[in-house]
Amino acid sequence: MNAHGIIGMGLMGSAMMRMTGASHGWDVDASRRVNAVTANEVFDHSDVVFLCLPNSNIVREVLNAANLKPGLILIDTTTGDPAEMTALGAELAAQGVHYLDATVSGSSAQLLQRDVLVMVGGDATVFERCRDLFAKFARETVHVGPCGSGAKMKLVTNLVLGLNRAALAEGLAFAWDLDLNPVETLDVMRRSMAYSRIMDTKGEKMITQDFTPQARLSQHLKDVRLMLAASSIPLPLSETHRQLLEKAEALGFGDADNSAVIKAFLADSSEFQASSFEMTESNATKPS
Repeated sequence: MNAHGIIGMGLMGSAMMRMTGASHGWDVDASRRVNAVTANEVFDHSDVVFLCLPNSNIVREVLNAANLKPGLILIDTTTGDPAEMTALGAELAAQGVHYLDATVSGSSAQLLQRDVLVMVGGDATVFERCRDLFAKFARETVHVGPCGSGAKMKLVTNLVLGLNRAALAEGLAFAWDLDLNPVETLDVMRRSMAYSRIMDTKGEKMITQDFTPQARLSQHLKDVRLMLAASSIPLPLSETHRQLLEKAEALGFGDADNSAVIKAFLADSSEFQASSFEMTESNATKPS
């Protein structure tokens, strides 16, 4: 695969540039740009462009303003509206531009460890042409169907992942309420049938209250809203999850790591003030 660039140099885009060695990167934040003053410079100098943007509306805005050459391959990693991504793929195909919706299961930190799964929708031949590029940052890449399928699969996997994260947060808060040491509780849960990988990636962050973002809480709230809008069946657990995320966001944790969902469980009691909730090995008892 020849020259490639990146549009959107946030957590995921910056990590992807580091792993793929992209030659050009553009972001609305000028301080993040690499060899590109405008987005069109990325499109002009690349055969493949990764789109790492917050939502489908922004993807469309960027592409509507771009000069896209026939034969260009666009790889959209955005967790977006499946219907919008399907429509966008058809419009781009009419211009001779190839479009893959290639959603990523995993955080920017995991991408830097080459430990993410990429779920790709779009033309299978174009997917095969990009396989070596995906291998630079993914442990596994799967083709899941026509354009829009990657976005659909990401919403399904994010639904389960997010509920696992919320369940862990509730469990740790419950353990604290029962006077259990949260560090020991996490260790026991890891050995039990309750184990999920989220305990390894987010458990310590919840306990130490280190919400340095690997994936922002507000972004996952956006995803949950997409799930609820896309579904024709009731999703009662996701509806409750939405309320928890909105509560954490209202408390000021929207730009924090999504593990900050634990704050939604701590705000109901004066005993669990954010300033006193320090779950560490050296201070693992309730505040008096």
